[in-house]
Amino acid sequence: MAKRDFYEVLGVAKNATDEDIKKAYRKLAMKYHPDRNQGEDAAAKGAEAKFKEVKEAYEMLSDAQKRAAYDQHGHAGVDPNMRGGAEGFGGFGDAFGDIFGDIFGGQARGGRGGAGRQVFRGADLSYAMEITLEEAANGKDSQLRIPSWEACDTCQGSGAKPGTSAKTCGTCQGQGQVQMRQGFFSVQQTCPHCRGKGKIIPDPCGTCQGQGKVKKQKTLEVKIPAGIDDGMRIRSAGNGEPGTNGGPPGDLFIEIRLKKHSIFERDGDDLHCAVPISFTKAALGGEIDVPTLGGKAAIDIPEGTQTGKQFRLRGKGIKGVRGSYPGDLYCHITVETPVKLTEHQKKLLKEFDESLSKGGGKHQPTGESWTDKLKGFFGG
Repeated sequence: MAKRDFYEVLGVAKNATDEDIKKAYRKLAMKYHPDRNQGEDAAAKGAEAKFKEVKEAYEMLSDAQKRAAYDQHGHAGVDPNMRGGAEGFGGFGDAFGDIFGDIFGGQARGGRGGAGRQVFRGADLSYAMEITLEEAANGKDSQLRIPSWEACDTCQGSGAKPGTSAKTCGTCQGQGQVQMRQGFFSVQQTCPHCRGKGKIIPDPCGTCQGQGKVKKQKTLEVKIPAGIDDGMRIRSAGNGEPGTNGGPPGDLFIEIRLKKHSIFERDGDDLHCAVPISFTKAALGGEIDVPTLGGKAAIDIPEGTQTGKQFRLRGKGIKGVRGSYPGDLYCHITVETPVKLTEHQKKLLKEFDESLSKGGGKHQPTGESWTDKLKGFFGG
């Protein structure tokens, strides 16, 4: 019977990421694991066959070289004799490190280093960087000081007190792993004594407390791309926490926070600002200057402009990191009521109001409709 496509077995697309493949495998392996499908009936036997099929698919697709060969040549591109006993149930190897931890409550995670020791990728770090709207629009080069680890000068990185040395772990015999029996399964797990290192340090270094490394500070050059927005992240590969037992370091993620601007509010690639004008300018109209990130711009205020009128300046917003064109600037007009009037000014305004009243409703674009609405509301 011909084998099913490995991607079909795991239920993932051919462009699936390593994390997608791992998640799919964990879910299916938990579902079809023999310990959860015991008995001699057809259902149990079917689960065992599917478990083997899922296991084989994961072993092929989780290995970069095997996956590349499979993508190019299909099943003919992967030699089943090179899998080191993948069809048996005796020693499952690294492919089952994650799933066994879930099934049996262990901690078998990570890959394998030299002498059978497990290696672990370092944790990712997160850093919040606050920048101005202008810096977000134009981009900037910045420097960050972040914690880093360097070899301890006192013990030269060994973790042992000068004059002493680390010893091979007696529990795992330096392998970093121990075997655990669960029914007819033999499962490898991280050694609880040395925690996967394969060695123990009877007399740790007083400077680094046996870690072989000390925390320092280092400066990173970070380029903030033009158009970046609030909440976006920049990834700095390899600048996270160091790995264990020679494992790769994690990454540093720089999360952008935009400072509140005194004039503008950002909405995607568009900008918004409130533009106050005098009621005289609103009534008579005229040209006014408005701010943009690139300087001043002029807009014409027509006669009789009301509060809330919006003017759109095309291309005066921000060109986003993924945008082809800059956004727009929206100016929202606010008509200001004069305050702290002198007696003479008040007199002039009263005379002006009387002259408006003689003109009827033609000077009030919304006044008459508002009056009619009130009459209808109160039944007048």
